[in-house]
Amino acid sequence: MTTSVTNRATWITVLACLPLAATLGVVRAAGPLKRNTTEALTKVRRRESAKKEQAKYVYTERAALTGRAPAPAGQMVLWYRQPAAKYFWGVLPLGNGAIGGAVYGGVHTERIALNEQSLWTGSDVDDDIGDYQPFGDLYVELGHADAADYRRELDLQTGVHAVQYKRKGTTYRREYFCSHPDQVMILRFTADKPGALSAAIHMTDARGPKSVAKASRATLAGALANGLAYEAQALVLNEGGEVLTEQDAVRVQNADSLTILLAASTSFVPDYKAGWLGDHPHKNVTARIDATASKSYQALKAAHVADHGALFGRARLDLGKTPPAIARLPTNERARRRQQPWDDPGLEAMLFQYGRYLLIASSRPGSPPANLQGIWNNSLYPPWHCDYHSDLNLEMNYWLGEPTDLSECALPLCDYLLSIIPRRREIYRESHPGKRGWGICGGNNLFGGGQAKHYDSCNTWLAQVFWEHYAFTQDKAFLAKKAYPVLKELCEFWEDRLAAWPDGTLVSPSGHSPEHGCPKKDPEGKYRQGVSFDQQLAWDVFGNYIEASRILEVDPEYRKKVVQMRNKLLGLQIGSWGQLQEWSIDADNPKDTHRHISHFIAVYSGKQISPLTTPKLAAAAKVSLNARGEYSTSWAMAHRAAAWARLFEGNRAHKILCLMLARGRFHENLLSSIGGGCFQIDANFGYTAAVTEMLLQSHVKKERSDAFLIHLLPALPKAWPNGSVKGLRARGGFAVDMAWKDGKLTEATVRSLVGTTCRLRYGDKEIALTLTSGGRATLNAALERR
Repeated sequence: MTTSVTNRATWITVLACLPLAATLGVVRAAGPLKRNTTEALTKVRRRESAKKEQAKYVYTERAALTGRAPAPAGQMVLWYRQPAAKYFWGVLPLGNGAIGGAVYGGVHTERIALNEQSLWTGSDVDDDIGDYQPFGDLYVELGHADAADYRRELDLQTGVHAVQYKRKGTTYRREYFCSHPDQVMILRFTADKPGALSAAIHMTDARGPKSVAKASRATLAGALANGLAYEAQALVLNEGGEVLTEQDAVRVQNADSLTILLAASTSFVPDYKAGWLGDHPHKNVTARIDATASKSYQALKAAHVADHGALFGRARLDLGKTPPAIARLPTNERARRRQQPWDDPGLEAMLFQYGRYLLIASSRPGSPPANLQGIWNNSLYPPWHCDYHSDLNLEMNYWLGEPTDLSECALPLCDYLLSIIPRRREIYRESHPGKRGWGICGGNNLFGGGQAKHYDSCNTWLAQVFWEHYAFTQDKAFLAKKAYPVLKELCEFWEDRLAAWPDGTLVSPSGHSPEHGCPKKDPEGKYRQGVSFDQQLAWDVFGNYIEASRILEVDPEYRKKVVQMRNKLLGLQIGSWGQLQEWSIDADNPKDTHRHISHFIAVYSGKQISPLTTPKLAAAAKVSLNARGEYSTSWAMAHRAAAWARLFEGNRAHKILCLMLARGRFHENLLSSIGGGCFQIDANFGYTAAVTEMLLQSHVKKERSDAFLIHLLPALPKAWPNGSVKGLRARGGFAVDMAWKDGKLTEATVRSLVGTTCRLRYGDKEIALTLTSGGRATLNAALERR
């Protein structure tokens, strides 16, 4: 029965006069953000503290589980026959871009680890990076000592988590989701018999304090040492039974059903001039809870499912049928089968969609971008500060956004960069007097502060997101207002940074190949000049700027200068053993299997090397990629797979993706493993990006052509002989659907979103295709219209 708050609760009049702000001593957060003046924890102390914290997140179910629940009906469902035992290994993630929840699914006690995307220590001063913080935990004490036919699941298509089991003749069911339309987390508990639900609900702060309960609402509030205030509220709504309030908990007895509405926020504002701090979040959180409480559960769920489905449902992937006996296995059993060759294409397709689900859940317009753990962190001292890592990881987080039709979800990275550029510009000019532009650190926090200062040129890699958003959407307003100023300033950055050799060749005078360091030093220090990573990034941004200037018809004189600079750049070089050189000197070691392939910007995610336009360089890239090896850390394997796809080596790309599964690079909840039981989200995103590149590429422009080349099935592996994909996006403003059989394209439908021309390629055949805005063409394998 649809029931609103006004019909179901007597607490509403109590809430109206609840003096919560006075009780908690709420005041406006004072800016600017305070710098941390305490001594930073050493790496050893951080590691020890993190290990102790991890022990707190091991869950031991105190209920006996019997029976075997059947598999759910949906194909895009992660499911299990027991609660999660460990945080990173088993919890299932929910999120709406701002609020994140990691669900254990316990029977005796439900535990949800909470996060809010902007809860950060540190400041906007370098070497005061701080840490992305866990918010705390929401506990629902149910006290069930046994359960039969237990099943928990996460439906990727709806974004709804469910737990169901039987106990003493009663079937209990829960549904959880994080609503983006209403900006709340919603938890619904039901039973098929009246009066069967009793529970105690409370929250704990990751920094120690507990919630304060009053009138059906538990509140958790505090402030970090840097002045950032935070608050969460959990409102408990009951149908039937009664509600009692204890000091730190809300207790429900003998209810027919209960709903928990949770909202959380901080005083962060993405504004350097405001000192990053705004009003205390109390009013905002209270308003969200009160607005949501006036709606029925059915309406809240419908709004969430429609919103999530509008994004998730844009792309579909079928890679073939998994044998029924395997498809019916719980996800943890499918994940640990680790077969070679891989025989579960359904799980591969689900991993592709899981990356999209995680981006939707952790990166929405108006929220900060997804960090190293997306929006799910349980440690006060997380690995690498759970930061925004600029030398691959943050870029990898967003490689999938545009091509899998989640363009809106890529905007938080653009907005984050725009928010920190003013501060990064100041820092750069303090250390580089008279130089234009801005730099970046290797690790960065929410406020523009960071650590590892020799990564300035990663600014250009991160800024690819601006050009890519335009390339896929053809949004000229975005190009003019947001992308163009960033691209031009980066050209000025390189103009002031590059040095000229006696022959006029332009090189980065003091470069770095991220995390790989440098080859053995030579007396003159030439190894630091013309590092391929820098040269390729400068080439890339110069090209993007030239196109942007031409499209917008602005700055023709500076455009000519940038063209001249790009023509003078030290180009890509092939070394003595046929490799693509990582440095300007021929110093690559053929036995080097370092995890980073920083000299592959030109292959992926750039566009300087392609078998179609630069075959000799593509061959050299294969030599280097072979030497680096296939097995590495999770994100490194995803990067290798994407690079092999760009080189049209679908079988090699697929082999690496399968190795990620076979060698345990994903936990049983399919979150990517960085080793030691830790989780890092980049490989989940990188996996999806690599699969996309195997099926569709659109980065190449042929000489003297303004049209993007849309390449159909450029790296289809033999392991996927039959399948289909719908809703992929191509540069130039196109959407592409495809189907194939026996390894051959059977049909492709290309839709133009804005009315442009492209070149379409399949196999060795190319055609020109011009469509009006909204127009479409369906073609066969010979690229003939049907």
